[in-house]
This record gives sequence, structure tokens and C-alpha cells, in this order.
Amino acid sequence: MAEIITMPKLGFDMAEGTLVRWVKAEGETVERGEVLAEIETDKATVEVESQASGTILKHLVQEGTAVPVSEPIAVVGEKDEDIDLGALVGSGGGSTAPEPEPSSATPTPAPVASRAEAAPAGVSAGPSPSDGHLPGGVKASPVARRMAAERKLDLATLSGSGPGGRIVKSDVESAGEGPKAGEAGFGVKPMTPGKTERVPLTRLRSAIGRRMTASKQQVPHFYVTADLDAGPLMSLRTEMNDSLPETNKISVNDFIVRAAALTLRQFPNLNASLEEDAIVRHGDVHVGMAVAVGDGLLTVVLRNADQKSVPQIAQEARPLFERARDGKVRPEDIEGSTFTVSNLGMFDVDNFIAIINPPEAAILAVGSVQKLPVVVDDGLAVGQRLKVTLAADHRVTDGAEAARWLQGFRTFIEHPVRLLM
Repeated sequence: MAEIITMPKLGFDMAEGTLVRWVKAEGETVERGEVLAEIETDKATVEVESQASGTILKHLVQEGTAVPVSEPIAVVGEKDEDIDLGALVGSGGGSTAPEPEPSSATPTPAPVASRAEAAPAGVSAGPSPSDGHLPGGVKASPVARRMAAERKLDLATLSGSGPGGRIVKSDVESAGEGPKAGEAGFGVKPMTPGKTERVPLTRLRSAIGRRMTASKQQVPHFYVTADLDAGPLMSLRTEMNDSLPETNKISVNDFIVRAAALTLRQFPNLNASLEEDAIVRHGDVHVGMAVAVGDGLLTVVLRNADQKSVPQIAQEARPLFERARDGKVRPEDIEGSTFTVSNLGMFDVDNFIAIINPPEAAILAVGSVQKLPVVVDDGLAVGQRLKVTLAADHRVTDGAEAARWLQGFRTFIEHPVRLLM
């Protein structure tokens, strides 16, 4: 029996998504769990999996269309199956699609949003519904289009290495050097003296602005900083990496995520969120990891981090970061975190404070491991130090508890063998 596929809700604050590209064409077969389409939300371009198995009988919306959550987007059923769209949508077809107005015989695709609304500035969201042609006559991923626009590259001059000759991120990167140290970075060219530019906000940049403004205004943040001895951890990491192939190397961040997750077990108020008149202490420890992408910041989620070894964390984190940077995140990659680690250590940062990622109760900001003079047995020596700052929601926890959390975290970092147990 045919089933209706609906626009999924990919976040607690998501109201609609733009269907950027159909991965499966009408008439193709699809298995439950296979990627069906690419959806652009305020956070990212997400690969959405099919909720059913069968043949794609009908696309109900065109590429580039903004669609409210739970609205029908496609019909999947048996090959050559006759379908009554009005009856199917009216009955829900086994889905959670809302019932249409009685006067509507068939589902009407959501109106096509203007290009300025449907996609980031300078990026075409997909084929033009009016003429059925590809934007600029070129097949390219949303991320590739965005990067090409930022770098002022003509997609028509590039060769695509993706499926069917589609231009992907790596093709744009290989067309010119990426940003170097000292440049504005992340695809932004250095300032030209005397030239003022007005750059429209992308959907991701706008979403970050709204969420972070709301967090700072509505969440009473407080901050606790600790200076940790990272020498033992760096020695252990070096010893472990000496016996591992390049593709399996362990990062400092992998140890930090493990240490944070184990410490959260001991302090459930930091692995919590506030819901109306109750504090919800989550039973699972899902650690979010902030990652810089071309036009902003995403938080990818390592699930049940407290139950994973350091090598397991390294193995699972690597593809999460890669999918985020390639613009290929999955819904489960970016949803459900209960605590976040924001690490700027790779940028030679002493320390910083981070804004809490709602609805979480805390976030850990991590600086660089630095060689500094330290006092050892009343004498000076060279030590490796790491500064971290915990930002916490004062409605959920207090300074003393946050300080004890940092004490527990310190124990794991300064005695890293405990992270391997």
C-alpha cells in the first residue's frame, strides 16, 4: 500500500525546511533508511532518509520549495500502483501528515519561496520550478554552490567528481587555495582597503544569531574557569598515536569529550535542561561538539559518549566532522545533545567563554594546550597547561556544583589513565 512521506521535524524549533534536491527520482526504488532528499534547515543541509520502502510514485513538491513540517512531500508504494492522492493524504497513508481541507481533492505543493528566502544569499536552492532547468545549467551540491559564490567562482568552469558529474565541495576547494593563516578564513577573502561590502545573512548565520541572542538574554549564564596540567594527557596521547595508523589517530578533543561525559555521570544537573517548572536530568549523555563550517557553526552529536572508549570516540567523531564540513549531515548528527564541548584549541587560543546551546544547561569552552613556566617543588619548570571554562545555567545549577564538576573533570585530564578504564 502506498505511503505518504512527510517533511520531517529536524529540530525542536524547526517550522519548515527547503527541499533542496531529490536524491531519488520518480520511478526509482528506495529502501527504508536510504537517503531520499536533501533538506535545508536553518542549521544545515541535511540528508533525509526515506520513512518507507518501495518505488517513488510521486514527488509532491519541487526542488527549491519551502515546506512546513509534517506536510506531504512524496508518495512511496508498489511499482505501477494506482494511487488516489486525495484519499491517501486524507487518510494519512500510514503517516502523520495532517488531514487536508475538505475542499481540497489533492495535495497542493507548498508555494515556492523566493530565492532569497529559500537559500543562502548567492546560492541557488535548486532547479527553477518555472523552467525545469538546473541553476546556471550546472549540477552542484548546495555546499558547492555556496562555496563557489563565496569565492566568486563560476561553477560552469569546474569539473564535477560527484555522481553524474555533480560538482561537490572538494571540486570547489581544488579550484583555488583555501584560506591561510592570517586570512579572514572559512572562504571569506581578506578585506580590500577602501571597499565596503554588504553581505546578506545566510539562513545558518541568521539562525545562530537568533538562538545565541535568545540564550544570552533568557539564560542566566555564569562561568567557572580552571587551569589544568595537560602534560600527562599529552604524553599518553603521543604514546597511543605512535602505535596507530594515520587514519586512526586520537585528538586531544577525543580525550576531552570522554572526560566531560564521565564527569557528567557524577553531576546530572549539568547533563540537564529546564522545562517549565522542572529540571529534566537526561538518562543518556549525548555530547555535542561544535564544528566550524563555511558560513557558521554546527554542533554534531556523539551519542552515549560516557559508554565509549577514547578510540571509539575518535572513530565516531571523525565522520561526524567530515559530514558537517561537507554539508552532508544527517538528522541524528545534529539533534539531541545534552551537553556541548566547544574546542578552539587548534586556533592557538588561550581561553574563551562560550554561550550555552539551548535547551542544554551547560557548555565547556576549551583553549589550546600551551607550554608555560610552572612551579614544581619550589622550582621553575616547563609544563603543558590547558584552560577550560564551564558556562552554566544558574536556574539549573550553582557555582559550587559547577566548580565540583570542574574538579572531577580535572581528575580525568590530569590522570588520563582513568579515561582508558
